[in-house]
Amino acid sequence: MRAEPALRGEAVRVSPGDRGKRLRSWLTNPVAVLGLVTTAVLVVLVVMPLIGLIGTTLGTDGLDAWQKVLSGRLAPNLFWEPLANSLVIGSATAIGSVLIGSFMAWLVVMTDAPFRKTIAVLATLPFALPSFALALAWETVFRNDLIGGRVGLLQDLGLAVPDWLAWGTVPISATLIAHYYSLTFTLVAAGLATVNGSLTEAGEMAGATRARVARSIALPIVLPSIISGAMLAFAEGVSNFAAPALLGLPVRFQTLSTRLYGAIATGETERGFVLALLLIAIAAMVLFASTRVVGGRRSYATITGKGGRRSAISLDRWRWPLTLLAGLIALATTILPGLVLLMSSFARRTNSLTGGFTLHFWIGESDPGFAQGQRGILLNPTVIEAIWTTIGLGLAVAVCATTLGLAIGYVITRLKRPKFLSNALGILSFLPFLFPGVALGAAFIALFGRPIGPLPALYGTFAILVIAGAAYTLPFASQSGRAAVGQIATDLEEAATMTGAGLGRRMVRVVIPLAARGLLAGAVLVFVKMIRDLSLVVLLVTPATPLLSVMTYRYASEGFAQFATAITVLIAVISISATLLARRLESAAQPWSEAT
Repeated sequence: MRAEPALRGEAVRVSPGDRGKRLRSWLTNPVAVLGLVTTAVLVVLVVMPLIGLIGTTLGTDGLDAWQKVLSGRLAPNLFWEPLANSLVIGSATAIGSVLIGSFMAWLVVMTDAPFRKTIAVLATLPFALPSFALALAWETVFRNDLIGGRVGLLQDLGLAVPDWLAWGTVPISATLIAHYYSLTFTLVAAGLATVNGSLTEAGEMAGATRARVARSIALPIVLPSIISGAMLAFAEGVSNFAAPALLGLPVRFQTLSTRLYGAIATGETERGFVLALLLIAIAAMVLFASTRVVGGRRSYATITGKGGRRSAISLDRWRWPLTLLAGLIALATTILPGLVLLMSSFARRTNSLTGGFTLHFWIGESDPGFAQGQRGILLNPTVIEAIWTTIGLGLAVAVCATTLGLAIGYVITRLKRPKFLSNALGILSFLPFLFPGVALGAAFIALFGRPIGPLPALYGTFAILVIAGAAYTLPFASQSGRAAVGQIATDLEEAATMTGAGLGRRMVRVVIPLAARGLLAGAVLVFVKMIRDLSLVVLLVTPATPLLSVMTYRYASEGFAQFATAITVLIAVISISATLLARRLESAAQPWSEAT
């Protein structure tokens, strides 16, 4: 019998007729059509802003901006010094986040430390706080008289605060570590949860010390999670805007993100777009390196068909000292900043917790002799409008991003052919990770800052905030969608299809109800991210679209610290409440859920 060409290794030729049939079968497949529509939406949200950003820098003014930024007379001030500052802060953030987050994760997941559940909850809360909340709390305590104005609590009590502790690299790095170690904690805790207890027991039975077991068995298994956490913390530290703006700009300490904001805010848009592209390139290289390092390690399979169990490591005499250390970390990064912010919002004098307290900054009427006649935030119409605009933005972005995430997850998990379509969706949904918030805001200004055909300019509208927010949070929403849809057996949809149900009916009657819990948890996380975000919206907000995070930054920049901290408390309450709700909605049980 003559062997088939495919079996002989020969190329299989597809006739034009076969191609046409295959194309028609794809176009009549509703899942493929959904994939095409979703891909087109992602191209508009992700690819076009980047193309617009690049295109703006390729004109005459743009090429001149490239030269000035990279090699001009002002290049050290415009790029190289901010780059060095950003890299130092990113490195410090990565190292500190890994050390603290890994320690907290190890204590919670692997040991018999008491109060592990409480420590776990407290360790996840700093990431729910706005990064500028920790910066404001730091300023309230450590601000000195270098730039004039009211000093912080310590100097108010007569203690000298050195400049390096009040401004610049140290306070920015410290506040970012306190904010982002939660990210590393979550990743490392998930990695440690897969460590099979029989592996560590076998090592101990072979005579290995606990340190040797941790170094030779547990560390290699969890190393990909540690590397991922470090790289993400580095990328976030490099691109963060809020902390450098509050703790660096007053003393002219610039990073790439603050320099980018300053360029666009002063009308040097081409220069700002060049800096945005450079910032995107740095973030892309970091995340690419992380993917290569983690993806290259293939020998850590610990979940097998044999079953396994985790055995808590006995800390013996170190049980209470290490628990106390973890409690102090949680106290310093969660509870104390919250208390400082709350008390600062009642302080009669800026940054002074010893000069008396007042409710004026919350519910006070206008008084020309106090706070320059400004009313309390709960009586200020602009703040009230900002509250509703912020909540509305969070809800709108959560709905849009979750809908897109559901479509992406459904297509990726259900579409078998054409494979390139699901691959394209996976890549496009990941791309926003490469855009730091300030850079993505600049990209949307470059694309939508002017009319496009019949579409009017969207800059300054609520619509551009929703579109940019949906793009910015797309990676979170798409991961939630993939996880939620991936847990639904295809048998259920096949049964519905046999009864004549189309794609729309299957989605409404089968997929969405079964995936609702995971989708809702993802939507809450998107909502929280938008509520507390400053980097993305700081360039997009105008007086017509006030947002709480931007009002906080502007109040702090203008010296109204009490108003800034009061609004930050509002944001923190909303964010933490939503985060705790999201934790309750998570379908996967946490490894410490039964801990006491």
